[in-house]
Amino acid sequence: SSSSRDEALRDRRARILSRGLPKQKPIEGVKQVVVLASGKGGVGKSTTAVNIALALAANDSTKEVGLLDADIYGPSIPKMMNLKGNPELTPKNLMRPLKNYGIACMSMGFLVEETAPVVWRGLMVMSAVEKLLRQVDWGQLDYLVIDMPPGTGDVQLSVSQNVPIAGAVIISTPQDVALLDAHKGAEMFRKIHVPVLGLVQNMSVFQCPKCKHETHIFGADGVRDLAKTLGLDILGDIPLHVNIRETCDSGQPVVISQPQSDA
Repeated sequence: SSSSRDEALRDRRARILSRGLPKQKPIEGVKQVVVLASGKGGVGKSTTAVNIALALAANDSTKEVGLLDADIYGPSIPKMMNLKGNPELTPKNLMRPLKNYGIACMSMGFLVEETAPVVWRGLMVMSAVEKLLRQVDWGQLDYLVIDMPPGTGDVQLSVSQNVPIAGAVIISTPQDVALLDAHKGAEMFRKIHVPVLGLVQNMSVFQCPKCKHETHIFGADGVRDLAKTLGLDILGDIPLHVNIRETCDSGQPVVISQPQSDA
């Protein structure tokens, strides 16, 4: 019948397409990979990634956690984790991650000068991402948190197609322009069969420190509405708070420096 012919054709097409895709291979020593992504830049993704990595370690001291900064053009993990210097090489010529607060970290920021721009084309970026994933001695990690660059481009596809990912977390502010891109980000992961664990609404509300009046600077429930549309969970609702920003800028993220605070 025509329907069975169409099905056979679709199967054949899928087989041919899959030949061109890289084979997924686990990162040596890493049990679970969690990626943090956003469609748009500037929504607090790196801040959230850093604090999630620290929270995973704080919640269970028996777990080993690593943090990979996959943002080649704008690495911010070195500053947020208060780390400087070049990684040492092991006898097997693998880079040793730099460590702070018990978290093993790797970033392009350790390999270039702090103020030097990375003026590269796509192929060089892909090569750098591959090195950060595969040419690092991660030891034995229970979780590797990957801070993705903004967007739905080469890096996201390369990481997702090369490495088995336990799940993706999408970060967005409630603002309409951020939500449009977050929606695209979630759909991209679904298309490439990466489970989306849920959404985090960041910068959701600002409370005046003097009068305690609350203002929804970026809108009220945009991420909640998007979660309903996509059939996903809201994993967290993070306020716009000066402490969260200041602690990350000073290299002492809020989870480690103010663990008892509401933030």
